[in-house]
Amino acid sequence: MSSTAASLSLKELSESERAALLTLLADEDPAVYQTIRDRIVACGPAAVAWLRPYRLTADPALRRRVKEIIRHFERGDADNRFLTFCLKHGEEFDLELAAWLFAQTRYPEINVAAYQAVLDSHAAEMRERIIFCSTSEEILTVVNKYLFEELGFTGNEANYYEPANSYLNRVLDRRTGNPINLCLLYLLIARRLRLPVSGIGLPGHFICRFQSSSEEIYIDVFNRGRFLKKADCVQFLQHGNYSLRDDFLSPVSPRRILMRICSHLHQIYTNLENNDETTRLQRYLVALAR
Repeated sequence: MSSTAASLSLKELSESERAALLTLLADEDPAVYQTIRDRIVACGPAAVAWLRPYRLTADPALRRRVKEIIRHFERGDADNRFLTFCLKHGEEFDLELAAWLFAQTRYPEINVAAYQAVLDSHAAEMRERIIFCSTSEEILTVVNKYLFEELGFTGNEANYYEPANSYLNRVLDRRTGNPINLCLLYLLIARRLRLPVSGIGLPGHFICRFQSSSEEIYIDVFNRGRFLKKADCVQFLQHGNYSLRDDFLSPVSPRRILMRICSHLHQIYTNLENNDETTRLQRYLVALAR
């Protein structure tokens, strides 16, 4: 496409030209579709308002392709919001807000308020069951029983490298995920219950830690909330031939959690040879590394 064509705005298109674009947009020839798609995308985000009514058209091909183009622009907006957030904040920020902004870069249509209400509901149910004067282990046992036995959250061992494991909305939808995103869920529930839980970034595995003034309990959320002692974590490091560095057992900042999520997903998309998503994640990592 020439730079002149790319610079034309939607307003410069006549009604007949718009009608022609819509007709060709439903063409069965993939090459024709790609050319018309590029032409519409070149008009910029203003094209969304024009296309939106055709999401309900009776033509299934046109409906599908209109939705795809609208989603392209919505993902672009979500990218900008997420990158702006990353560049604006330091190590400490609202982890939940960051997680939802990140999820929208892949699923721009999600209703964040509805997902937050689900988390609120889970926390409220646990709050009714917890006796807060109990021991730390008893409190965490209530949390674990509800999350892993009643709700059925579990580590996705069968499809560990599936991209959906890295997005909080999909973890809630499917009740499965990878270690760091299940820990993210656990952290957000704990925050609602005002429990002193933090994320611990072991090499190759992410866990949580409950720490009070008198005790600490490590929680392997990927393995249904199994309780660990510090000695278990040290043994894990030794078996992996990792050095016993203090930072491996120290709480991870929200920024480092987000960077680890993006880094893991970047590697997944690289292995899948999904160049568009790999490039997208690379931009996020650059922003988070500043």
